[in-house]
Formats: sequence, C-alpha cells, structure tokens
Amino acid sequence: MERTLHILNELEREGTIGRYAIGDAMGATFYAEPVLTFDLDVIVLLPETQGGLLTLGPLYEALREKGYAEEGECVVIEGVPVPFLPAYNALLEEGLREAIETQYQTATTRVLRVEHLMAICLQTGRAKDRERVRMLQDQATVDQAYFAEIMRRHGLERTWKEWTQ
Repeated sequence: MERTLHILNELEREGTIGRYAIGDAMGATFYAEPVLTFDLDVIVLLPETQGGLLTLGPLYEALREKGYAEEGECVVIEGVPVPFLPAYNALLEEGLREAIETQYQTATTRVLRVEHLMAICLQTGRAKDRERVRMLQDQATVDQAYFAEIMRRHGLERTWKEWTQ
C-alpha cells in the first residue's frame, strides 16, 4: 500500500486529482482493528471539465500512462485495487476538507476522520456499514459532540436514532 500512496500523492501534485483521502474499510483500520478488505477506497476531488462535468477519464488515462490498468471499478496500482469515489455530496466534501494527515511507512496520506467515516456509513446504510459503525463506536476514540454536529449538518440524526434503537 505504501507505493500506492506514493502514486496517489504524485497524481495530486501533478493536478490529475485534487485532494484525496482514504475512506471505507481501509480508512477504518487507522482507528480500529483491521478488517478484511481487498481494496483501498479513495475519496477524491476531481478537476472540473470545461462543461462543469466531473469525469474519471483523465485520471484513468494518467494511470494508464504510468502503467496501471483498470479492473472492474478499480485501478490496480502497485498491486492494490483502488476504487476512486468522487466527492459527490456535501458530506464527502466536508470529510475531505477535515481529513487527517497521517504517515503510512514512508508515505504521507490523509484519512477521513472517524466521525466522517461513521456519518458516511449512516448515509450509505448497507448492512456492512452498520457493522463498521458498531466496530468504530467500540474501538475508536470518537468525538461524540463533533459526530453529533456532522449528523445535524447532514440530516442524519433520524438515521442514527433508528440505528441505535
């Protein structure tokens, strides 16, 4: 994963992608016991096209030029499948802005805050997201006031109440 992060940082420096952060299961491993996952989910800001559309095309082309190929919804970078998830709503955009810079071996990267990981799970609502929230609540240090504020800002209070009853 270390070499994969170096490539992501290179793409950011080149302007192929904007700010990025690690999310989903791999992001959760920075806060709690690791869970089995096969990919490195990357939330990313993409440069807008002239028409204002967001597209993964230039990113995929830049990665092809570096010798990396797509496999399904991922690009395999240094042996690690990487799905790129554009920040498509206010919660993901906020999560990117507030992501925490951290070191992984020799690579500097950003990881979504645990509170944003949990809020994204609430918003997504899959069974595995419920389990991830339970795990993070049990194992991570969660700033409950900050989490409550995120839920309020993004209209997730009712979902949280339903999940915790």
